[in-house]
Amino acid sequence: MAHFRFVLLACLLVLASVAGAVAVEADESAPKDDPHPTFASVVANPLAEDDRGEYVAVTVSEGTNLSAYTLDDGEERLRLPAVNATGTVMLTAHPEAVRRPGNRSLVAVSLPRLSNSGERLRLRRDGETVESLAYETAPEAEVYVGGTWRPVGATDYPVARGESGEARGFVLPDAPAAALAPIEQADERVLLAGYTLTSRRVTDALVRAHGRGARVRVLLEGGPVGGIASEQAARLNRLAAAGVDVRVVDGPGTRYRYHQAKYVVADDRATVLTENWKPSGVGGTSSRGWGVTVADGTVVGRLAETFTGDFQYGAATRWAEFREGETFTDESSVSGSFRSRTAAATLDYESVSLLTAPDNAESEVIRRIERAESSVRVLQMSVGGVYQSLVAATVKAARRGVEVRILLSSAWYVEAENRRVVNRLNHIGEREGLSLTARLASPQGYGKIHAKGVVVDETVILGSMNWNDNSARENREVLLALSGAAVSGYYRDVFDRDWRASGGGGERPVGLLAVLGALAVGCLLAARRLQFE
Repeated sequence: MAHFRFVLLACLLVLASVAGAVAVEADESAPKDDPHPTFASVVANPLAEDDRGEYVAVTVSEGTNLSAYTLDDGEERLRLPAVNATGTVMLTAHPEAVRRPGNRSLVAVSLPRLSNSGERLRLRRDGETVESLAYETAPEAEVYVGGTWRPVGATDYPVARGESGEARGFVLPDAPAAALAPIEQADERVLLAGYTLTSRRVTDALVRAHGRGARVRVLLEGGPVGGIASEQAARLNRLAAAGVDVRVVDGPGTRYRYHQAKYVVADDRATVLTENWKPSGVGGTSSRGWGVTVADGTVVGRLAETFTGDFQYGAATRWAEFREGETFTDESSVSGSFRSRTAAATLDYESVSLLTAPDNAESEVIRRIERAESSVRVLQMSVGGVYQSLVAATVKAARRGVEVRILLSSAWYVEAENRRVVNRLNHIGEREGLSLTARLASPQGYGKIHAKGVVVDETVILGSMNWNDNSARENREVLLALSGAAVSGYYRDVFDRDWRASGGGGERPVGLLAVLGALAVGCLLAARRLQFE
């Protein structure tokens, strides 16, 4: 038994080292009778020339004599300064190059140069190690915290939870006016965030709001897949010429892979969409989408805070500066009119929550699915496979006896992959005798599924986040979760109608030639689009 325990301990230590986790070296650590400082974070590869802005952050308990400790990397040793500080202390040789978040203390020291290829740091007292931290290759402009790398400046918002109230629910392309109504009615502020903006109607509404004296701000992705369309450039030029502050997120120092959030804060209301601000999303016949407007103070306040933080961050560049020397792509807008089947409706809800990615959205959606008791209905353009965390949560729910229905887009650029996922999910359901069914959508009147929504019992969650790892963990995304029979019933009815219209879609075998044809035309394009639209 003793031999077994020794082997088990050795294995655990090896695994912790391989994973790059923060760990105390048990074989050379002093007893922690005193409140020793601990490592909080490290930035080893900042964007600045010569890595100016490197820092090591330590957490200091009240009453700790920091000068009793040294920091070393195996080659150099630094005696820590005597500072009167508690909480997190950031140690750096170039304080002018470090962005100090919150109330952290920033202390100038002769910090040893941190290796971009890997480093082991030790905090010592009286020659004995009390804390150690090891990392491997340091990505550019990322911070090492909690054993993982994340972009410098990335937010860590908790879920913002509001109270009961009334929401304005709508679906697209049925009710495009509902998406624009908050902008048209705003008198004080309009904060619009998106991935792309090519809609003339949205542009006109923003210009009119600015003309009424509202403070109008627009924030978009600066490097969308395929590039910025010339049509979008024309819309942004018009906004800038009218005096609207337009910025795009792109270039070195970006906190997220893509700015994919789709929402607007207008006065004291917040509208969250699954669709882009383009004719196909908010006015044409192309896409099935979901949207909702709420006026909860907590949610609106946090969403405005999110916008302001992203808008003011260094990687957000003014459009007038960004467009210089840029080339733009041609893109045809999809417009037309759609005969509405579902009108916008005022809906009572019991609670509302704002979710953001990569901060909290993935874990919160999974938590809601894990608590499902009767039904889960998923509407997605595509998903990251049956083992993706969100999809896996629905399969687990089905194994608990929950009825699960998953409806995916049949658009040409995702059809082949979506059909494989659908067939795989249906196979699992049939093999295990589960109430788990998936289908490819057969749109009636509109072109494709672009919505990102799920109805879990009496909770609906909608927003910009696709069910794949890139969207959930690397992009800026925004979602709303609303609970209550009225609001969940509205979106459940829309889902069920689309589900019935799709019949047995996805349960038919696909011929080899059809699969090869789809892949030849659109596989490479789909691999990018499905993650970031």
